[in-house]
Amino acid sequence: MDSNNDNEIISLLNNSESKNAAFSIIVEKYSKQLYYHIRRIVIDHQDADDILQDTFVKAFTKIESFRSESTLYTWLYRIATNTTLNFLSRKKRYYTFTALSYEDTLADKIEADQYFDGDNLQKELQKAILKLPEKQRLIFNMKYYDELKYEEISEILGTSVGALKASYHHAVTKIEKYINKL
Repeated sequence: MDSNNDNEIISLLNNSESKNAAFSIIVEKYSKQLYYHIRRIVIDHQDADDILQDTFVKAFTKIESFRSESTLYTWLYRIATNTTLNFLSRKKRYYTFTALSYEDTLADKIEADQYFDGDNLQKELQKAILKLPEKQRLIFNMKYYDELKYEEISEILGTSVGALKASYHHAVTKIEKYINKL
């Protein structure tokens, strides 16, 4: 991400006359990356779209609290991640009263998803990722798909780099086992 451009956007945000236009720039600049981050976690397009909107609403209402201690992208990513995890928590509470687990429901959605354009191996990879514990799944997605550095993930999740490396290693090992059983 271009931090110079972010500094210009932040300057515009601090001006009440240009705040809305500046926030529109943020939405345009970061929507796609945040959407796919959320979508890999919740699988469902509609849920991802709703969570993305919630993320931007929260960011807009809290933009005055942004202190530039992190990049704008990292701050938005943290909001998106927390909003997504809260969504999952609510969904899992609902599914505790049903015979299916939420992860099984997500695996079924992968099979039925009209927007999924991967081959069979891609589907199996997604199913393997869904079998991971939530934190490992999140870390795997952030490292593998979003190509974030451990330091960035650490800042977003508030976890040590060493713990992240261990979680990522365990996730990769579990995914390899799942794929090798096919």
